Amino acid sequence: MNKYKEIFFKNVWYENPVFVLVLGICSTLAVTNNLKNTLIMTIGVLLVTGFSNLTVSLLKSFIPGKVRMITQVLIISFYVIIVDIVLRAYLPDVSKALGPYVGLIITNCIIMGRAEAFAQSNSPLLSFWDGVTSGLGYMVVLMVIAFFRELFGFGTVFGYRIMPEGFVNWTIMVMPPSAFFMLALFIWIVKGRGNNNA
Repeated sequence: MNKYKEIFFKNVWYENPVFVLVLGICSTLAVTNNLKNTLIMTIGVLLVTGFSNLTVSLLKSFIPGKVRMITQVLIISFYVIIVDIVLRAYLPDVSKALGPYVGLIITNCIIMGRAEAFAQSNSPLLSFWDGVTSGLGYMVVLMVIAFFRELFGFGTVFGYRIMPEGFVNWTIMVMPPSAFFMLALFIWIVKGRGNNNA
C-alpha cells in the first residue's frame, strides 16, 4: 500500500508532470480558458494514460524491443480514438470546442513517458495506478489555471455567473498568452513555496 501512496504523491505533487517535469504544455495552454472543456479533456487524458499503461504492462513480454515504441503509440491511439468517439456521440459541443486537441492526446508526452518509463517495467495494476495518478496531476494543474482564466475572462465558473454585473471581463484571460502567464505564475508560486519550506 505504501508503494501506491508513494506513486500518488510523486505523480500529483513531487514529480508533477506539468509544473515539475513541464510536460503536456500544449494542451495546458490550449484548452484552459473554460472549466468544462478542461475537465473533460483532463478526464480523457487520465483514462488514456491509465489504460495505456495497463495495456503496455500486460503486453510488454510479447512486444519485441525493436517495435516497442510504435506498439505503445498504437495502444495509446486506440484509447484516444475511443475517447474521441465517446465525445462525438455524447458531448458533441465539447468535442467541437476541443477540436483537434482530443486527437493530439496521442502526442502528449506524459502518456508516452509513463508507458516507456513505468509500464514497461512494472506490474499491470501498479502501472494502471501510475497512469491514473499522472493524469490526476495533470488535471489538478489545468483545473486551477482554467478556474482563474474562466473567472476573470468570462466572470463565470462552470458557466455560472460569479462576478458582479459591473465586472468588466479581462479579455486577455481567454486568449492564449494568458495561459503562458498563468502557468508561469503557478510554477513560480509552487516552486517558491517549495524553496521556502526547504
